[in-house]
Amino acid sequence: MLTFYKLFDLMNRKDINKTELRRGAKISNSTMNRLVHNDIVQTDTIERICKFLKCQPGDIMEYEKKKAKNE
Repeated sequence: MLTFYKLFDLMNRKDINKTELRRGAKISNSTMNRLVHNDIVQTDTIERICKFLKCQPGDIMEYEKKKAKNE
């Protein structure tokens, strides 16, 4: 699964809050909620975020193996 903790770490380092990201990257409240909960987002959303933050996709997301329910 993809996680977006790197996005929020980068935002913190750049002193950008969620509202500023939403407005700057032109993403909706529901999309921001998906990012917060590591849900699926469209690639054009990733592109707009990267353009706004002047970064690469790997700077804002990371693949993590999904844990089995019994782990």
